[in-house]
Amino acid sequence: MSIDRETFENTSEDELEELSIPDQVLGFLAAHPDRAFKAREIASQIGIDEGAVSTALSRLKDRSLVEHKATYWAVTDDTDRLDGYSGYERATTLFNEQIGEEDRASWREHASSKPHPSVTDEQ
Repeated sequence: MSIDRETFENTSEDELEELSIPDQVLGFLAAHPDRAFKAREIASQIGIDEGAVSTALSRLKDRSLVEHKATYWAVTDDTDRLDGYSGYERATTLFNEQIGEEDRASWREHASSKPHPSVTDEQ
């Protein structure tokens, strides 16, 4: 995975080496929580072989950190589960530095006030 020059200059060698492929995949998906991607799209975006990304996605799914439907993958919306994953914080920090932090207030301004179709009155 490529990194920008500022990250290269300001991040220690140990920190750069610690980011595993699953951490990178999860970090990418967490940086785009409102989107689902195919494995090849993730691989292309983070610069890692598609086979390695697919393996990482399967392992992350086993830990319930990502969701899978057809050929698409998305980060889980279970924030407690994400917070409990040790690589999540490192990956999130790196991606926030590269593409900027999510502005939750701005996101909520544009979010639908209607419940998700999976939520019914019977629950």
